[in-house]
Amino acid sequence: METPASSIELLFERVETYSRTTYELSKLKLLETITIVVTSLVSRLSVIISISLFVLVLNIGIALWLGELLGKYYYGFFIVAAFYLVMGIILHFFSS
Repeated sequence: METPASSIELLFERVETYSRTTYELSKLKLLETITIVVTSLVSRLSVIISISLFVLVLNIGIALWLGELLGKYYYGFFIVAAFYLVMGIILHFFSS
């Protein structure tokens, strides 16, 4: 039959094993959460950068095309800038 001292030692060993396992599990769960957040962020940032570059190149193309139609290239850029100014003012008043 086991002595009370050996039972207590066995209990402490199990508690120690349980606490180490719980600690390792917590570290792995944190690592999983960080990985999910970082991959999602990288994915979204790459899409945002791609769309931003597309819009930038499109706006430059439209400005150059309008400038060619008007005879001076900088007129096209002024028209595109004025368009964005008007759109910004309209969005400001409708979003308030």
